[in-house]
Amino acid sequence: MDLEEAIRTRRTHKVYAPEPVDRETLDELFDLARWAPNHHLTNPWRFRVLGRESLGRLKAAAGPDAAGKLDRAPTLVVVCATQTGTDPVADEEDLCAAACAAYVVLLVAHGRGLAGYWRTPAVLRRPEGRDAVGIAAGERVLGLLHLGHPRQVQRVPERAPLREVVAYLP
Repeated sequence: MDLEEAIRTRRTHKVYAPEPVDRETLDELFDLARWAPNHHLTNPWRFRVLGRESLGRLKAAAGPDAAGKLDRAPTLVVVCATQTGTDPVADEEDLCAAACAAYVVLLVAHGRGLAGYWRTPAVLRRPEGRDAVGIAAGERVLGLLHLGHPRQVQRVPERAPLREVVAYLP
């Protein structure tokens, strides 16, 4: 699959086959994500692949009403950006760089026939959720990537016309 096709055809999936993404494939996705642009080469992205124990802790922190959504995909990855807290501009740049790295993971996963879903569950914004997956005080959570083999075909969503999102200034 070429890059333009991958960008145009990647979709959010919420229904997955039960088999997890193997570690070798995950390492390949994360290796490519390391090439996302980042100012001063800070490499601010952090990926945590949840195993059975960490997922159990996160589900307990989420509570019974929200825990079920954590079972949608067989592979879950918490994405964070390291933050110094001393330079707001650098922290913003690092946050954006980590978001680019997260998108690289989703795009490359799609290119390999996998499906993905980027969520920002409330549990990861609370201390008990952060503690459940070992997120340090100097990290900002970007979200939770759900990865796996798709069990559905997604429709092509409408996109805003180019004229609504681009301005050529004199």
